Amino acid sequence: MGKIFCLMGKSSSGKDTIFKKLKEDDDLKLKPIITYTTRPKRVSETNGVEYYFINEDILESYKIKGKVIEQRMYNTVNGDWCYATLDDGQIDLNKDDYILIVTLEAYKDLKAYFGENHVFPLYVMLDDGIRLERALKREREQKDPNYDEICRRFLADNIDFSIDKLEECGVNKYYRNDDLKECICKIKYDILNVKIHTNKLL
Repeated sequence: MGKIFCLMGKSSSGKDTIFKKLKEDDDLKLKPIITYTTRPKRVSETNGVEYYFINEDILESYKIKGKVIEQRMYNTVNGDWCYATLDDGQIDLNKDDYILIVTLEAYKDLKAYFGENHVFPLYVMLDDGIRLERALKREREQKDPNYDEICRRFLADNIDFSIDKLEECGVNKYYRNDDLKECICKIKYDILNVKIHTNKLL
């Protein structure tokens, strides 16, 4: 049976770059799971790559069908934004291994939906000062920079990814992203070990 590798960490910790490198690594053979959001698309984003950008009516139609695996709502300075992982046919654990970017709460919901043995955490850490600098740089590139939202997310992340909450979810290994190449190598090593161990059990 396949595994779902859940990449998580605070905002601007390098998750998007690491995700891209891991999904493109032919040794790992990981299929990306694209999640959904009702928030506006950023200038640098492409629909179906970072997220599927949908409206609330489409999300509601998935709820009615019982196809919502996990969902989070954020009350932002621009209104409520939803993020969700949907049972839309992307995931078949009989065939493949997968990778996606999640929050800690989404990781818990995925474990509940698919079973703890099929879901593996990859928590990325980075110094808060560096994260804030990166977030500001990225926001300046937007057509209408939203610095209030950066501040909200920065403060919320410190609560959402507290040490206590990580331990409660069984996340006890961290990957420091001080050196991107080294960080990716360590994550790749662990993914390959999990895949090899899983195959031995089959």
